[in-house]
Amino acid sequence: MRGHASPSSSMAAPGTAAALVQYVVLRGDLARSWSLGAVVAQGCHAALAAAHAHWQHPDTRAYLSAGGAMRTVVLEAPDEAALTALAQTLQQHSIDHEVWTEQPENVPSCLALRPYPKDQVHPHLKKFKLLK
Repeated sequence: MRGHASPSSSMAAPGTAAALVQYVVLRGDLARSWSLGAVVAQGCHAALAAAHAHWQHPDTRAYLSAGGAMRTVVLEAPDEAALTALAQTLQQHSIDHEVWTEQPENVPSCLALRPYPKDQVHPHLKKFKLLK
């Protein structure tokens, strides 16, 4: 799922808000066993946590100020092991992200990156497909 972008966003200069994307990665196994509302809430929590934790970063500030031009891509990790492995990879490459752990169950359900230029983070996410 992607947010709405203005028609000119594809022609934006690198580093502008229109060229930024926030990736959210949800566990597919939970998406098939939890209610739709619960899964959507996990993605919202993770995206907000990442934006809040990194709100002072210029890319986050530009992304949030873009309003209707924000672009979000929701991907699927097949299970908890894949989500945990992705979190470790992102940490090893100093990519800012937040893992959302549902409480009181203590279940890691989702992670979200702060907004980044796509080319900076896509290589670490390319094995994940869009959530369906």
